[in-house]
Amino acid sequence: MSAREEVLGRIRTALGATRAAVPDVVRDYRQAGEHPATGPELLDLLVDRVEDYRATVLRCAPAEVGATVRAALDQGLGAGWAAADVVVAPGLPADWRPEGCDVDDDRPPVQLADRSASVTAVAVAIAETGTLVLDGSPDCGRRALSLLPDCLVCVVTADQVVGGVPEGIGRLDPLRPLTMVSGPSATSDIELQRVEGVHGPRTLLVVLAA
Repeated sequence: MSAREEVLGRIRTALGATRAAVPDVVRDYRQAGEHPATGPELLDLLVDRVEDYRATVLRCAPAEVGATVRAALDQGLGAGWAAADVVVAPGLPADWRPEGCDVDDDRPPVQLADRSASVTAVAVAIAETGTLVLDGSPDCGRRALSLLPDCLVCVVTADQVVGGVPEGIGRLDPLRPLTMVSGPSATSDIELQRVEGVHGPRTLLVVLAA
């Protein structure tokens, strides 16, 4: 008998031949916050929380997304960036893409790491926690696209912003590869020294179109 079989056998013996029915899950937890469902106050809350994570928010009108994405790249990479430095999600709308930038085509991840920045959309933005959720859809791109380049630009539209985590989870497909981004990559060592860029981009810029 293997160790695994022995452990499982002990569990079966402890459970016994007759087992109680699994109780229904009580779902009386909070499913919505007290914040407004839409409107300027909700967008202001998102901006406040995202900036608190040391990310940068650039607000614009929906028709100005393309120009604002370029301004975000100017800020994240410096004014001298080249189109070859940037890779965008394959489903990103054409008028949001900086001219000449490469479109991700499932190339090996090491080639993504060579790029200075990536541009994606989001599936949901949660105002209460300042969290952007990417779901692997064509406009969000695969997970590696948001993790390997050193600078990440995410475009958020007003209709994607929800108040709290329950509302955000309710909009998402749990079977999709969800990536939740709350600010640039950061961690602390044993002496609580903040280190950025260990497991993701060191610079996060959010273009909020409303």
